[in-house]
Amino acid sequence: MSSYLIAVLHVVLAAAVSSHIVLTKTDVRSAIGWTGLVWLTPVIGSLLYFFLGINRIRRTADRMRHERVYHTAEHRARHLAAKAQGEVLPEVWRPLATLTSRVSAEPLTRGNRIEPLVDGDVAYPEMVAAINAAQHTIAFATYIFDRGEASAEFVDALEAAVERGVSVRVLIDGVGARYSRPSMVREMRRRGIRVAEFLPSPVPFSHPYFNLRNHRKLLVVDGRVGFTGGMNVRDSCLLKRNPGKPTRDIHFRVTGPVVRQLSEAFAFDWRFTTREVLSGDEWLPDTEIAGDVLARGIATGPDETNDALMLVLQGALSEARERVWIVTPYFLPEPPLMDALRVAAMRGVDVRILVPARGNLRLVAWAMQKQFQHVLQGGCNVGLTPAPFDHSKLMVVDGTWSLVGSANWDPRSLRLNFEFVLECWSTELAGKLIELIEEKAAQAHWLRRSELASRPFLARVRDGVAWLAQPYL
Repeated sequence: MSSYLIAVLHVVLAAAVSSHIVLTKTDVRSAIGWTGLVWLTPVIGSLLYFFLGINRIRRTADRMRHERVYHTAEHRARHLAAKAQGEVLPEVWRPLATLTSRVSAEPLTRGNRIEPLVDGDVAYPEMVAAINAAQHTIAFATYIFDRGEASAEFVDALEAAVERGVSVRVLIDGVGARYSRPSMVREMRRRGIRVAEFLPSPVPFSHPYFNLRNHRKLLVVDGRVGFTGGMNVRDSCLLKRNPGKPTRDIHFRVTGPVVRQLSEAFAFDWRFTTREVLSGDEWLPDTEIAGDVLARGIATGPDETNDALMLVLQGALSEARERVWIVTPYFLPEPPLMDALRVAAMRGVDVRILVPARGNLRLVAWAMQKQFQHVLQGGCNVGLTPAPFDHSKLMVVDGTWSLVGSANWDPRSLRLNFEFVLECWSTELAGKLIELIEEKAAQAHWLRRSELASRPFLARVRDGVAWLAQPYL
């Protein structure tokens, strides 16, 4: 009798979940994958879909959609001003600027300065110094805020800022907050720091495959000095202190008008999480010219900005004429993006992709091996960088256009997580990033197609099976 009830429950659940999948999914591969999982793993598949699948994403994204406040007179005026900024670009770059202006809620701004900060040994002291110099406001968002030496320095500085009257807001992702125990959220609250969790996790432990995470890394001080990139707050980024699992990474110090866009991204996430509105000159002041970089912030996520990052990457690849250099820790692009990479290479563009030789997520690393075959066949070059694990995220096109920020080349960043990236138009900045990439490339092992084909049969099968799980990774 119990077996009969379980069978009936399975059929009812699977039918209901499958109906939801075909009505709401937009990617056919993902829909097929989830439907197969739901029917082939009784009850468990339906539960996995509830926690990791699209229904939870859409439900929360619908709530967030109503929070968007971009269609104001001020915002329209800024976009009109941005059109004039785009006209200073060479004719060859204007189509890409037009594309990004249509997929991003933010305008292109001129007069910015963007400085690369390599590894936590350089980035963390700069960020702490900015916090120590704060006079009015501090907005700090991160995916992971681990307990350790690095976090202790940040928390001490944030507490001191609160004590001298600075308005401090710290936003940590609900899953990222659980990467260390006890969570730093409780510690910050104990010390009087205003902190909130973005979409608290339904389970009391961290998991790298939960969806709808706030993966953005933003720090804005007094609305005038910003930091963004791929770096979390973790001791592993302090390479000079010889951590157990060292992680290379890159962050950026940002000054100029584009800092306001970092502030707006944080204010939106904070409002959604706490219902508190951050506005006024203290949080969103007018910023002065600081350099000569044209820049725009692109905030992406599974709301109306869905596919924004995918479209920007495809647009950049289609406009490339000479070279495209990419650094990413996770390389699992979806078929349209894979095709764009291969088409660029077949047009004669020098496409180079640098990924870590040894990843920190085993399933993703196996699936990546399968992906390498496809891009190598199209004429792209894939280099494996040696330890320590490189978490950097960079893209440079033709020595002029750069994309930096928190996003990886995987389905999670492209569709499922909330990310923030900066598109930058500057030959000087691109030159600095190329120097950093060339240093990595000089140490990399460049894959050959024959090398992948000669790998053991069971390893290739394992990689293929892991690749089939791409919709869930």
